[in-house]
Amino acid sequence: MNQNWKNFLLSQNATFKSDTDITFPAIVDDNDKTIYPVAHLAVLTVSGKDAAKLLQGQVTCDVNELTDTKSSLGALCNPKGRAITTFLLIKTSDAFLVILPEELLETVKKRLQMYILRSAVTLTDSSNQLCLMGLSVPAMLAEPLFNTTQQDNITVNFSTTHPRYLVIADTDKAIALWSERVDNQQFKPTNSDQWRYLDILSGIPWLTAETSEEFIPQMLNLDQLGGISYNKGCYTGQEIVARTHYLGKAKRTLFLAECESTTLPAPNSAIIDNSTDTEHSIGKVLLAQRAQIAAESAVTTVKMLIVLQVSDSDTYNLSLNDSHHTKITLIR
Repeated sequence: MNQNWKNFLLSQNATFKSDTDITFPAIVDDNDKTIYPVAHLAVLTVSGKDAAKLLQGQVTCDVNELTDTKSSLGALCNPKGRAITTFLLIKTSDAFLVILPEELLETVKKRLQMYILRSAVTLTDSSNQLCLMGLSVPAMLAEPLFNTTQQDNITVNFSTTHPRYLVIADTDKAIALWSERVDNQQFKPTNSDQWRYLDILSGIPWLTAETSEEFIPQMLNLDQLGGISYNKGCYTGQEIVARTHYLGKAKRTLFLAECESTTLPAPNSAIIDNSTDTEHSIGKVLLAQRAQIAAESAVTTVKMLIVLQVSDSDTYNLSLNDSHHTKITLIR
């Protein structure tokens, strides 16, 4: 994280539990305009005259369909079709920005570096030059998912039902934008984990070190989110992804769910179906987050994205495979 950006957030009464977990003092008001530091995501810049060609041969989305007003989710897969990471891909005038989980950036950078060979491509970790923040403005009209504007900063729409935007800007512009929104437009600074909570509600399937290379893209609903092209030609893992599409459907898929718990279920935690006589795992937790910080040890509702084996009967009696067999309820 850029130190000037961190110092600015500290001046705004931020508390850093870590560089990716940032909190602000609670404010009780009726204001529904909120602003979030987004520090758990990083920015990998892919530049050079062969950048599009390199990405087109490695990722699930169609790079050639991107424009300065249209970004896309996608995945980088291993040869077995398992997603190493999911990402948001943005085309700028002179490069591509890959927005991805910070903990997977170095893995992805090394993987892409293997395929550069003599191509004119440069991979740069731009996380220290570009700052990420989220804006939630429910009063605004909904836009197409991942609709993008590029002026003083880059703004990407992240929901079709509850207008919110991911903003990418250099440090000075990020500070200016935050100050304008908070000081003059009554935006409320909000904890970074609440942006992750909104991503879960929107079904955005970010991966972690624990879930990397666990799931094929269709299990993450990337096909429904426009993150898979079946017409673009070959890329690493394409054979498995295409076979799943043309010969049937994924045996597992992504669901939004909730449970009551004092702790957040860890990524890749096992899920069991209690309607059977065994404790055989039929799913895994992808991400989990509660709506707000509660008192320590308090039982609160936790929202989760879970990858679950598809049931022919659509009936489940789910729980975490933990000591309490914490009950899980599907939302959609």
